[in-house]
Amino acid sequence: MKRMLWLIFAGALFMLSAGRAEEEAPDQMGPKRDATSWISSYAFNANDYSLPRILLVGDSICKGYQQGVCQGLAGIATVSVFTTSQCLCDRSYLRALAYYLDEYDYAAIHINNGLHSLKSDRTDWERRLRAAIALIREREPGTPIIWASTTPSKDPATTQTVKALNAIAAQVVTDEKIPTNDLFALMDPMDRATVWRDIYHVTAEGSEMLAAAVSAALRETLNLETASARQAKAALEGANSEMGPDGKLTVTNK
Repeated sequence: MKRMLWLIFAGALFMLSAGRAEEEAPDQMGPKRDATSWISSYAFNANDYSLPRILLVGDSICKGYQQGVCQGLAGIATVSVFTTSQCLCDRSYLRALAYYLDEYDYAAIHINNGLHSLKSDRTDWERRLRAAIALIREREPGTPIIWASTTPSKDPATTQTVKALNAIAAQVVTDEKIPTNDLFALMDPMDRATVWRDIYHVTAEGSEMLAAAVSAALRETLNLETASARQAKAALEGANSEMGPDGKLTVTNK
């Protein structure tokens, strides 16, 4: 009798857990990831608390301009970077973002998530963007947020998809009273044959243009003064590391 009762209880528990897994699995898993999912982060001048610190959030486009922003703000602000292939709808994105938000008290946060979100459900993506903004405001209350529009593609059809996603983001950040750094408008007139190195990624020249625009937006937001050449050099040298992820890291190099 006890064995039968145990079997009934175990069966009921299994059915309950199976039902929960069926309900929760889609949200937990999120959309299909890239074949290789990645996260990359840097905290340049990690031990310097004397200057305002900026957090750049993005993807491989941000990885392309992160060092240029570090150079552009050298001596007047320090830079942290959180870049990932995860789209906003990924099951781990908000948890990962929360980790980097907790690392420092940031003076400003410049954020984009788009190129890896092009195949996302639009309703879900909008919901997750609002959730990301709410998370930033919870963890970094009062910190200015700048939304960066997603950059265009070398492929015309993909660029149309980017435009549609940017339109959704534009409505969200308007609702949230967040300014936009329109990187799409900056890059869209550029020659696709010379400024893009593949469908999604721009050349070094393109990354320099993006870095200048991001640095300018942050300078304006925080009303930052220009550093002297000596201050900038000292800050960049202070960010160099003998033990970078691929060996010696030299921020002063272009």
